[in-house]
Amino acid sequence: MKEEVVPWEAEAPDATTSRERASHFRNEDALSSAVRKKSATRAALLTAPIVSTMAKLALPTIAVLAAQTLVGIAETYYVGLIGTDALAGTALVFPFWAMMAMMSNGGIGGGVSSAVARAIGARRHEDADALVFHALALAVIMGATFFVGAIWMGPAIYTKLGGRDDALRVALRYSRFMFAGSIPIWIVNLLSAALRGSGNVRVPALVTLIGACVLIPCSPALIFGFGPIPRLGVGGAGVAVATYYTIASLILIRYMMKGRSGLVLRVVPLERRLLRDILRVGLPAAVSTIQTNLTVIIVTAGFGLFGIDALAGYGIASRLDYLIIPLMFGLGTAILTMVGVNAGAGHLQRARRIAWTGAIVGATLPGLIGLVGSIYPLLWLHIFTHDSSVLVPATLYLRHVALAYGVLGTGLALSYASQGIGRVAWPFVAGTVRLLIAGAVGWLAVTHFGASLTTLSLIVTGAIVAYALICMIPILTGGFHKPAKTG
Repeated sequence: MKEEVVPWEAEAPDATTSRERASHFRNEDALSSAVRKKSATRAALLTAPIVSTMAKLALPTIAVLAAQTLVGIAETYYVGLIGTDALAGTALVFPFWAMMAMMSNGGIGGGVSSAVARAIGARRHEDADALVFHALALAVIMGATFFVGAIWMGPAIYTKLGGRDDALRVALRYSRFMFAGSIPIWIVNLLSAALRGSGNVRVPALVTLIGACVLIPCSPALIFGFGPIPRLGVGGAGVAVATYYTIASLILIRYMMKGRSGLVLRVVPLERRLLRDILRVGLPAAVSTIQTNLTVIIVTAGFGLFGIDALAGYGIASRLDYLIIPLMFGLGTAILTMVGVNAGAGHLQRARRIAWTGAIVGATLPGLIGLVGSIYPLLWLHIFTHDSSVLVPATLYLRHVALAYGVLGTGLALSYASQGIGRVAWPFVAGTVRLLIAGAVGWLAVTHFGASLTTLSLIVTGAIVAYALICMIPILTGGFHKPAKTG
């Protein structure tokens, strides 16, 4: 007797096959769309005019990072309303927070951007996609490392830097909350770095802009309390940051898994050659950010030797230094992407022209900010305080150091160019020299030779000049005449 076939049983395998085919075709469409986007970006970066292309890539990032910087300025303003001890306590933590932000964006993040850009330039589209998952894995590892380090080493470090009594208590509370969101912050920053390396600056810019819009009202609400929201003091700023980045990281992961960005995030086996391609640029760049922030930390300690008022003054004055960072980060990532794609394609003369163009722009914009900050320091300082005992050391610092912002911009631009081509030895040397001059020489001058705040500020200025001069060496000595090896 012939067995009767039930209709739904007969159709189920075909239905399953149909769904599998549809899913397969969707994945294939996403991959082919991503390849087309990469190819279009590559063609533009290899042939389009340098200045206009650089502006197109840099301006969205600069605009939204400037908005993000306003979050930090607003936060410092709110903290200043609490008192001098609160300003001093947050000044102890800020260099470490800035170090993590710089390392994830311009350090390891620079390695991610460079690797992705060079892969696209060489038409290695599958490698470009695989690098995204490698970046995600590194983000989890690095974020966990910073969180554990802040909890374990924070108390001893803040005490060594001069924190005591109420200022130390503020620093410890602020630190715990700020570093609670380390992993999602690293995820957002490294995935954004991958997007920028592919020439997609719109999505990272949008993520940062939304973050600024969320954090500006949320931080004061959590710091001072609002309605049912409890008053958390300085820890409220950390709660707002951690919450926002957790949500942003999940959204960004989901977006990149769909392949709409031009890069496709999917689980792949971790490969040494791809990790090496990221870390060969990223680790020296990360160490350079550590050097930069270690310099700030030692200078912070040097100002701390003159008392709590000097420490608070340096804390608000040096925030203007960090206003240069988003500006140069936006410009620098544009330089890095353009140099990286051209280096990957073997267009080394064009890569060199891009580097020099970036250096000129890098000298102009920060130089103007520094000139205004040096001549009219109170325009900046009065945002945070009118306490004369805090304003005096802060003014001394800006009078001297802000004049070197244009030189600093030149050095940073050329450092990003070196990352793009995959050669970062000289920027590493430059960071070391800057650390030795501003950190070691500055510390010794104060502790052993009784140097004044003015002398310490001049030493910091000299360190910036030395840094920029050394960053020029690769482009002046043929470092842009041969590509770095890949993988």
